[in-house]
Amino acid sequence: MPNKNSKLLQVCIIGSGPAGYYTAEALAKEENVRVDIIDKLPTPYGLIRGGVAPDHQKIKGVYRRYEKTSLGERVRFAGNLEAGQDVSLGELRELYDAVVLALGAPKDRTLGIPGDDKLGVIGSAEFVGWYNSHPDFAGLDPDLDISTVVVIGNGNVAVDAARVLAKTPQEMAASDLAPYAAEKIHAAPISKIWMLGRRGPLEAKFTPKEMGELGELQNCITVTDKDQIPDLTEEQLAALPLVVRKNMVHLKAFTGNRPEAGKKTLHMQFYSKPAEVLGEDRVTGLRLEKTRVENGNCIGTGEIFEIGCQMIIPCIGYRSVPLEGAKFREDWGCFDNQDGKIEDRLYCTGWARRGPTGTIGTNRPDGHQIAARILREVTPGGRPGGAGLDALAGRRGLEIITFGDWQKIEAAEEKAATGEAPRVKFHRTRDMLTAARR
Repeated sequence: MPNKNSKLLQVCIIGSGPAGYYTAEALAKEENVRVDIIDKLPTPYGLIRGGVAPDHQKIKGVYRRYEKTSLGERVRFAGNLEAGQDVSLGELRELYDAVVLALGAPKDRTLGIPGDDKLGVIGSAEFVGWYNSHPDFAGLDPDLDISTVVVIGNGNVAVDAARVLAKTPQEMAASDLAPYAAEKIHAAPISKIWMLGRRGPLEAKFTPKEMGELGELQNCITVTDKDQIPDLTEEQLAALPLVVRKNMVHLKAFTGNRPEAGKKTLHMQFYSKPAEVLGEDRVTGLRLEKTRVENGNCIGTGEIFEIGCQMIIPCIGYRSVPLEGAKFREDWGCFDNQDGKIEDRLYCTGWARRGPTGTIGTNRPDGHQIAARILREVTPGGRPGGAGLDALAGRRGLEIITFGDWQKIEAAEEKAATGEAPRVKFHRTRDMLTAARR
């Protein structure tokens, strides 16, 4: 009897975030392709669910596009299945004609300075995962009985962390902030938040929308030192990228702000390079060196200063995680590849391919490019694909969560919401599985 899969191109995508879904979306346009998207969590969407700030519901809405892909007949979500643990990469390569690594970059880059392992130094992946109900970080339980937090970084993740700490319960009412995180954040006696960057405002990576939100906080005043904002002529300003010009408008507005009694203060400071985390076992401060920027290079001036604080949140980038059977570049923090190809029939996309750069939308052309390459280079080999995966899972007693199961989890989260909140997310895998089985 002929193999019914002999003319089907069987593709497995490891990771259900934007990079994985955009790749699946492009592959699913071909009639002879079948795609399984596997994820270690019972929930899809990756950083859309666990990384985007809880008060940015419009941004999270992109998941509707991925939902449409999953509801098609050529793409299947297979959650609660961890590559490298439940099933090896080698086994997946035997089951599928091509495998795509879309694992993202879930690990924090460390500061790499003395004292960066002290209690109170919490990487942004952990902190963001904690307030976003990610099962891996829900037990973090940071000590927020503190007065001062330092956020290190000049990108949108740093802005998100600072903003979530600064907002009132009313401002977060329409968010899906984890209830346990909301309780701690809103009870915290935090009065000062510092957001520091090694370079200057012209080199900062945040986007104007996020910057603008820092000027609209109800109970927090954002301030910037006017001496750190370059005094540019109209001609010099016009020569800058539009994003930078818009950011400069916000920053100049912040120079006119002053701290107000009874309100938190968010200090945005540039030209500040972390040198040492101070304290015994836990953080009591941060020692920094003032810098200048010359020809795009950040140069230390030798001038040292300190900021007293009890928590430090480095938002300085992420790293992907190695997977046995795929070449990994520790110096890159992502997989060793040539334009997304690791070796024959093995590919990578998104942050696993190029590192943690760009926005959610940046992953779309990346995913479509990898899909096109797979369609050019790989031919159907009669491999069992999803049927083989199901058989393997059955032999090992593994419970695969389908997209239909996920919809039950989603419905339970939405039902649990009160007021303006869109949902109350489960933060324990066992509770997700219980909801999926109903």
